[in-house]
Amino acid sequence: QVQLVESGGGSVQAGGSLRLSCVVSRFTDSSECVTWFRRTPGKDLEGVAALYIGGPRTYYANSVKGRFTISRDNAKNAVYLQMNDLQAEDTAMYYCAADEWLRCGTYFPDDFHSWGQGTQVTVSS
Repeated sequence: QVQLVESGGGSVQAGGSLRLSCVVSRFTDSSECVTWFRRTPGKDLEGVAALYIGGPRTYYANSVKGRFTISRDNAKNAVYLQMNDLQAEDTAMYYCAADEWLRCGTYFPDDFHSWGQGTQVTVSS
């Protein structure tokens, strides 16, 4: 079983930046795709960005393209989500999830078997 631990959430004003971290216990065939999802109260999980470790290759949802960047640090087994120009609509609980490489860019939460506990991001306008 792969464990994921997120950190880096917090409160920021609109236009500000945050960097989320997801530390993965180990990268295996079942964790080659690391995806960031977010959930706003009353809404479904939304896929935000994904990174295929074996590529590397990145994927972004249209809502964050140009503002968010997903990257990795192999030495730390970490995947980061740099979020710039944050807006009130980015307020959500952010989760990282991992699964096989073919899940990358699909953003179907039910397909992901390993999840972190989430980190809250709050953007005030």
